[in-house]
Amino acid sequence: MKLDILVLAVHPDDAELGCSGTILKHIALGKKVGIIDFTRGELGTRGTAETRDVEAADSARILGLHARENLKFKDAFFKNDEAHQLEVIRMIRKYQPEIVLSNALRDRHPDHKRAGDLSNDAVFLSGLSKIKTFEQGTEQQAWRPRLLLQYIQDTYIEPDVIVDITPYMETKLESIKAFKTQFFNSDLDEPQTYISSPEFFESTIGRAREFGRSIGATYAEGFTSRKLLGVDNLFDLR
Repeated sequence: MKLDILVLAVHPDDAELGCSGTILKHIALGKKVGIIDFTRGELGTRGTAETRDVEAADSARILGLHARENLKFKDAFFKNDEAHQLEVIRMIRKYQPEIVLSNALRDRHPDHKRAGDLSNDAVFLSGLSKIKTFEQGTEQQAWRPRLLLQYIQDTYIEPDVIVDITPYMETKLESIKAFKTQFFNSDLDEPQTYISSPEFFESTIGRAREFGRSIGATYAEGFTSRKLLGVDNLFDLR
């Protein structure tokens, strides 16, 4: 299946926190969108890899994704090296997206920046025909997406692009809450973590309000670009 947008996320729930409103908006516009999770988040303090698998599947149904796969890289210890790049390239060539959304340019969690760099390198390398990858025994064709944007996570980064997600904010929050073991849930007897507090969840809403206010919307998501972006005419700008 060819996708219009492929979201690369190092942990299950990264895409939900960072860009699920944008995912929902583009699916509503008729675009095909999928997520590739790099790890199962197995080092998370709360829950297990198995519960994260179930939660990711539940969130995928809420979002209406056309595909979701997990590469099962080693949480915290994956590298931006040839072996990992080839696996990401394989996914890019499999789904042939026009646009890739990836982890943040930098963040408090070191996995996020490393995954963002891995995604950036794989997007470029995927376009080189002399790099060989195979899917079910068949050699894949080279494919380079035309655009890579990086969603903004915990650390504030000034965005280059802001997407109005106002009509989709409630469903975004529902997709985040699908990760019952990770975020605030008074019914769970689990150790408290940085992301499990009610304040963290409120900060996610606050960030969306902050980005929304900057473009005259109620809620929005921000993205950074490593290259200059262009428009056909100035009236396309909001």
